[in-house]
Amino acid sequence: MYRGDIEIKGGNMKYTFIVAAAGVGKRMGLGYPKQFLEYEGRPIFIKTLEKIDQNPRVTDIIVVTNEGYTEKVEKLCEKYKIKKLKCVVQGGRERQDSIYNALCKSEGSEIIAVQDGVRPFIEDSFIEDSYRILEKNPQVDGVVIGVPVKDTIKIIDNDGFITSTPDRSLLIAAQTPQVFRGDILKKAYEDARKSNYLGTDDSSLVERINGKVMVLEGSYRNIKITTQEDLKYL
Repeated sequence: MYRGDIEIKGGNMKYTFIVAAAGVGKRMGLGYPKQFLEYEGRPIFIKTLEKIDQNPRVTDIIVVTNEGYTEKVEKLCEKYKIKKLKCVVQGGRERQDSIYNALCKSEGSEIIAVQDGVRPFIEDSFIEDSYRILEKNPQVDGVVIGVPVKDTIKIIDNDGFITSTPDRSLLIAAQTPQVFRGDILKKAYEDARKSNYLGTDDSSLVERINGKVMVLEGSYRNIKITTQEDLKYL
């Protein structure tokens, strides 16, 4: 696992960040999409965008949001001066459909990252080091931010009985950003679309076409705001 000790130098590859802000907030019980929940006086997804926007490595940002909210997101990005915003696109039925819609707008991007809009504690090193790994290692197709699993994991059968206990040292809890070579990520999404395959995350689609994906150690603070319980971390 890479641990963020990579030397940072110059580079000029087009680096697009797709930010998924198309949640519905059912588990939050808000009555409105959770990405609009305010944190430090601004919507959560804006805090996420600000961190990405400030990184000199990133060239453009595409935001995916719910049907009927594209104009609102555009206005909020303008209000909070998100300078690298390329466009806001409407999401689809599944998250995978939403990211596909954004990928269709990411022409010319050598590197494409996918980030949860409600994961506001993204660190600059995740953005920089993922780029550097792909720049220096042509055999690597993608980089996933993740942290070692702390708890013992059990695999169970359909009746609830434990069938095995995997080696915890080999288990990682995947986070975002997940960063890939643009052509490979698009190929993975197109293949999944043709096969009606629904993956659990972006990396699973790249893995499915035999892409080589590495893990870059992230942070336990890099949480995704999903339930009311998560709000205590804000």
